[in-house]
Amino acid sequence: MTPSKTPAEILTIDDVDVRISSPDKLVFPEPGLTKLDLVRYYLSVAEGALRGAGGRPMVLKRFPKGIDAEPFFQKRVPENHPPFIDTATLHYASGTSAEEAVIRDAAGLAWVVNLGCLDLNPHPVRAEDLDHPDELRIDLDPMPGVDWKQIVDVAYVAREVLDDVGLVGWPKTSGSRGLHILVRIVPDHDYRQVRLAAESLAREVENRAPGLATARWWKEERGESVFVDFNQNAKDRTVASAYSIRPLPDARVSTPLTWEEVATIRPDQFTVLTVPGRFKDIGDPHDGIDQAAGSLDGLLALAEELGPAEKAPRGGDGSGRRKSTMPLIEVARTKTKPEALDALEKWKANHKDVVPDLHPADILVDGMRGSSSLWYRVRVNLQHVAEGRRPEQEKLIADYDPWAGKEWSGGPEK
Repeated sequence: MTPSKTPAEILTIDDVDVRISSPDKLVFPEPGLTKLDLVRYYLSVAEGALRGAGGRPMVLKRFPKGIDAEPFFQKRVPENHPPFIDTATLHYASGTSAEEAVIRDAAGLAWVVNLGCLDLNPHPVRAEDLDHPDELRIDLDPMPGVDWKQIVDVAYVAREVLDDVGLVGWPKTSGSRGLHILVRIVPDHDYRQVRLAAESLAREVENRAPGLATARWWKEERGESVFVDFNQNAKDRTVASAYSIRPLPDARVSTPLTWEEVATIRPDQFTVLTVPGRFKDIGDPHDGIDQAAGSLDGLLALAEELGPAEKAPRGGDGSGRRKSTMPLIEVARTKTKPEALDALEKWKANHKDVVPDLHPADILVDGMRGSSSLWYRVRVNLQHVAEGRRPEQEKLIADYDPWAGKEWSGGPEK
């Protein structure tokens, strides 16, 4: 968000005053949306946004330098938070803990947007029960080269699996290239069991749609398929909730759909400019989700039937780390995505003879979670290059260390 000296504006929302600093600050240049425009957007869809994020602890994903710069992730609620912001203390798998923000009303939505948040990133638990998720999240993540029709086909297969185990799925666009399916569940299982249930669903979707969908956790093994990302159900993970604004130039929105709409819409139809009118006209397609909580028993029974998932082989160097089954080389580690893409182009320029052999899914540019922000890793899968022509692993074109200067007891979790 670019600097601005515009005086703050005070909004009275349900008898609560919320201060919006720099309200005229331009956030999305392409559609001309300011910070105040984003606040007003969230107020217009508050009922739906709170259905997805209200009452849940959330990570604050802040964009202080605008949508073209990397955000930073703030787990701990600011010390000077107003009284209408609740909190909940989460204990993370790393052994750390954080008192996180919990919003419960439209004033809370305005407050998080004022902090520079665009999308809302709640945990799948309620503040009143932090150990037992009440939401299973199915993230259909397309690999490069996958078109929208394939994502839709996989979504309907996932719905079929859910139907077979007595669960109801509620679809929404991710706000990027994929689809999310949310499933309300009775909160009587811990994170480990919920993740196992999600993994079993993903494996069954792959079994029913081989080639279209994959449950392979390692990206280089997925090919041009839709990854059913079960690990979004691991403890500490969050996803953008319903009606979240995503940091794309057109101010796209993660939008709830009916199952009838899934086959006919395109994600770019839903933006900050179009969704308020849709919400006013048809309401929230996810109205009723909270009354549709189901049991995980069917998916856990499926887990027993499928047996343990295949584990990746381990390297023989004594490190215990996974050994890839694919001929991977690493190109770069960078602080920003533009730097990553630049490094990739340099590598391609140095290896023009093999570039025509690469498939879209062979180029792996991954955003990796650092201590408080993303960093990027660039790899190339040489599976489609003849063995005798494969480039060797070379010195990294860029070698950014996201952990430099950080200290934790036991060391960083890389």
